[in-house]
Amino acid sequence: MVVAKPQHKLLAVAVFTALFAVSQAQAQQAAPPPGTDEEPTTLATMTVTAQKREEAMQDVPISVTALPEQLLQDTGVRDIKDLQVLVPGLTVTSTQSEALTTARIRGIGTVGDNAGLESSVGVVIDGVYRARNGVGFGDLGELERVEVLKGPQGTVFGKNTSAGVINIITRRPSYSQSAEGEITVGNYGAIGVSGSYNDALSDNAAFRIYATKRKRDGFLDVETARGPRTLDEDGDQNFHSIRAQLLLEPTDNLDINFIGDFTSREENCCSAVQTVVGATGAIINGVGGAGSIPTVADPFARIAYSNRSTEQDMKDKGVSAEVNWESPWFGGATLTSITAMRDWQSINALDFDYTGADLLYRNANEDESLTRFETFSQEFRLTGATDSIDWMVGAFYADEDLTRHDSYSIGIGYEPFLSTALLARINPALAASPTAPLFLSQTTGRAFGTTFAPGLGALDRYDQNAKSLALFTNNTWHATDALDLTLGLRYTREKKTLDSVYSNPNGAPACASYFGPTGAPSAAAIGRIATALTTRGIPFASLPAAQQQALIGNIIGFSCLPWANALHNGRSTQQEREEKEWSGTLKAAYRWNENVMTYVSAARGYKGGGFNLDRVQTSNGLSSGGQGIIPVNDTSFDGEFVDSYELGAKTTWLDGNLLLNATLFHQTYDDFQLNSFLGTSFVVRSIPKVTSRGVDTEILWQPSKGLMLQGGLMYADTFYGDERPTPDFVAPDGALYKLPGNKTSFAPEWSGTASVTYEWDFGASLVGRFNVGAKYTSEFNTGSDLDVEKIQDAYTVVNARFGIGAKSKRWMLEFWGLNIFDEEYVQVGFDGPLQTASPTPNDPRNTYNAFLGAPRTYGVTFRIQY
Repeated sequence: MVVAKPQHKLLAVAVFTALFAVSQAQAQQAAPPPGTDEEPTTLATMTVTAQKREEAMQDVPISVTALPEQLLQDTGVRDIKDLQVLVPGLTVTSTQSEALTTARIRGIGTVGDNAGLESSVGVVIDGVYRARNGVGFGDLGELERVEVLKGPQGTVFGKNTSAGVINIITRRPSYSQSAEGEITVGNYGAIGVSGSYNDALSDNAAFRIYATKRKRDGFLDVETARGPRTLDEDGDQNFHSIRAQLLLEPTDNLDINFIGDFTSREENCCSAVQTVVGATGAIINGVGGAGSIPTVADPFARIAYSNRSTEQDMKDKGVSAEVNWESPWFGGATLTSITAMRDWQSINALDFDYTGADLLYRNANEDESLTRFETFSQEFRLTGATDSIDWMVGAFYADEDLTRHDSYSIGIGYEPFLSTALLARINPALAASPTAPLFLSQTTGRAFGTTFAPGLGALDRYDQNAKSLALFTNNTWHATDALDLTLGLRYTREKKTLDSVYSNPNGAPACASYFGPTGAPSAAAIGRIATALTTRGIPFASLPAAQQQALIGNIIGFSCLPWANALHNGRSTQQEREEKEWSGTLKAAYRWNENVMTYVSAARGYKGGGFNLDRVQTSNGLSSGGQGIIPVNDTSFDGEFVDSYELGAKTTWLDGNLLLNATLFHQTYDDFQLNSFLGTSFVVRSIPKVTSRGVDTEILWQPSKGLMLQGGLMYADTFYGDERPTPDFVAPDGALYKLPGNKTSFAPEWSGTASVTYEWDFGASLVGRFNVGAKYTSEFNTGSDLDVEKIQDAYTVVNARFGIGAKSKRWMLEFWGLNIFDEEYVQVGFDGPLQTASPTPNDPRNTYNAFLGAPRTYGVTFRIQY
């Protein structure tokens, strides 16, 4: 079992104790001088809606990082990935498509490569929950503020989230006429324009419209080898977005805000680079031609190898209506209704092998590569207060249709590569033989080139419906003037149904050729295998029976990989699961005086189970089985639960100009949903136990007019339990054998952020503004299976911006840079598809790939407004 290092425990306790002690000292002398009635400064009155009512941040017993509009603009935040530089403990990564974007808080998050997995960290935009993190990834437009809530938040937000919520609030219409515009030019050919217009239609109606268009060249150069790809770059940007809002306030106690938005992204993303090139690299170059993969890995040369397209086409659109009615029917309580319909889809091509050899790929069309969410959601909340109780009751309903069309197309180089790579596994010396590419065709008895015929190899359809109904309440009792007790409770009923249809348009001839009428390997197939091995110097007939079986299993297993497994062809399955769960929270907050509040909380969080939307095959046809070729009909996985405990302090200093907050946390997850790519497929496993514990601190300081400092430091010890529930853990060379007792992936022990903003006047009418922000992250592993080759060393990313403009804010010219020191780091590391022989560390046969973080970008932005 992993135990926190003693010095780390002491440090966490010391930080919290010191903060509490000085808070107590302040409690003795914090009362304002008699006769003064000065209003608190902006920092002390910063508001959030973390509990679905507007409250001062320092009064909310939740670990929350609040990011105001100006800070978001100064640090160049346009999407949720940009938020990382401002929030310690927040990690956001993308993989084979930007649709597959995953947020993690305190080392906890859900890998996004499987649409069947819900997100541990929820993304909520203007009160509407987004189906997955990737669905909420895009240009956020005009932001009023962003709140990052840490820990489970199910009793307040409409959808269950087990690790946290990113709550995004965009700018609403107002009754003053205004117009704003922006043009940005940067390196990598970046150019962006955006504009907004706000106006009143009458005394009780106003509207706001925002639109943007952005383009940029790719971050990666691409070696296309023999093609057919011709585009020689990847990771570009090309999108446009529009958001329109209409605010109606027909009476003093009723307001209705309608929002409609549409975004289109037509880009090329995302190729990976090689971080380690193993012995299979020579085979790749032999099959695809020289230059199909680098001889020696040099990932930060930012050269990808891909002969197939990575184009992606994403469309996101939706409408919502938020109604707030202060109803006399409910004694002055406010009834809130949020109704939303959203439609998001992604079509993306993919070069599965990330090399210039033509092995496996996916075409960009609706039949072969579609992921689509069509969602209707309705939330009702009734919020009120008496002299002693702030109360809220609510209901949430969501109906989500998920469609996934998944395919694998086989390239002309697949058969010779697979045949040679298989021989290299059996005996590396055999891979150099000129007849190595013929090995598999000899074992199948088919002509070379027809064993794995080029073309569409697998084509699957998944149609999932998920209905969620929840009743929730969150109530705070002001037991005394100083003591608040909060009780939150939620009952959730979720029902999911999945219809899956599997097909192999080419019939998977290689796999089918091995089996007789009984479903076992036929005598003829065994004879062909024996002959093919014997002619290569391996005396099959004289080998022990166990070794013969191992060789037969290895050859058939390689020929019956998921996309080429004839046993899947023609299958259809129907699955259904229903969950009824309780979750909740209990908090006690004590305000020692106007400037010091401490709190303790306990919460039970929950995230629904689901189905693996992928071909799953094991040794016994059960999800818990080891490696094998028998299709699994039941691809379900259980819900994820967390018990979370926090001890926090929120303190205000220097007449409201300094906020110091800290939280000790301990979270234990049961049935943690892990989605791991193991080189040939994604495998969803429910990990029995994961623990995350540590301390989270935050500072906001305004030492003088125009100067603002914001920062935070988090220590998080996040690790797997010792349980070994499946063959993947039991076998010493099992794919996930490293997990028990070790640190989880994407879980740095230390992360810290700092941002300094300074604004000053010069001349009669000009103002200058400077901001620099940085994010430090200690070492962590980027691979779900914790291979040592996937470790990312500690790194720091620094952003900066300098602007000069009119005091009236009519115009401003800004010079900016992101990752200004060009820090080189990896987002996600993974096994090279078909290019790893075993999970043994430093196996010379293995190739590893990675998706890189963004390089240094810089440019200039000109803003105007009136």
